Amino acid sequence: MAPSGKKSHLPTSNGLVGAGLLVVDKPAGLTSHDVVARCRKLLNTRKIGHAGTLDPMATGVLVLGVERATKLLGLLTLTTKSYTGTIRLGQASTTDDAEGELLEKTDTANVTSEAVEQAVVELTGAIQQVPATVSAIKVDGQRAHVRVRAGEELNLAARPVTVSRLQVCEQRRHTTGDGMVVIDLDVEVECSSGTYVRALARDLGTALGVGGHLTALRRTRVGSFTLAHALTLEQLAEQPQASLDMDAAVRAAFGVRHVSAEEAESVSQGRWLEPVGISGVHAAVDPAGEAVALLEESGGRARTVMVVRPATLRVEHLAQHVAQRGQE
Repeated sequence: MAPSGKKSHLPTSNGLVGAGLLVVDKPAGLTSHDVVARCRKLLNTRKIGHAGTLDPMATGVLVLGVERATKLLGLLTLTTKSYTGTIRLGQASTTDDAEGELLEKTDTANVTSEAVEQAVVELTGAIQQVPATVSAIKVDGQRAHVRVRAGEELNLAARPVTVSRLQVCEQRRHTTGDGMVVIDLDVEVECSSGTYVRALARDLGTALGVGGHLTALRRTRVGSFTLAHALTLEQLAEQPQASLDMDAAVRAAFGVRHVSAEEAESVSQGRWLEPVGISGVHAAVDPAGEAVALLEESGGRARTVMVVRPATLRVEHLAQHVAQRGQE
């Protein structure tokens, strides 16, 4: 939901003021880096980073970290993603999507709906996928898309990915200006991180012998973050602030361990606690409901992975709280 209220600019801060996760509904035509640059201006801070990119053609969920929350980005569990998109059968492209040049056209008049459904089944589950060559994958230290656009031919190795759901919601057949019949498939995809939906479009077309490419893509979810958390750039310009403040972001992304005031003080200084049997990275939350640190249990200890509120910041926060209470 978009926040409402009067327009205000966040102050630059090295602490927790303005810190949190910003979920942007990325518009088409902008790179993820373009979105980061705009958000830096809107929020008046250089401390913004992204947790994974979206192609310029794609729209939807892009997760950014603001201020101290940039330290969260490498710890977020964003291993599953959901998309809606449109695949065109009968046309292959150089980039496996609509941004590339068409390589070939093949009439799809003889492709049956049953054949499409069977090919979809073969691309569902744990599969080996050759990534799109025009991608951000690094080959010998350089992005694949840079090497391809410089004229180099690449043969990328297949990688294991999981497509937990690939559903065709609608099939539309129509004739293009040159008299060729193409099929547009509106699809919903749930997959593991590292899966290329445009490679699914390419492979679906290849399996049917007619070629295919992606004509539209919208990411609807990354991990636990959905379009319900997302703000458009226009909404952000009206009310420049993170979608989730630091505490809300930590609670949305991690499990919670409630700790005593004494334990909170200890982990705020980077010390470890006794383990309680929680797996994975989780948040230590103090009696006031504030996230103090992220912990992970190993070797008989619950060690601090990241201190959300270092002891120095906690002292500043308490002083501010006391000052505010005195003015009431």
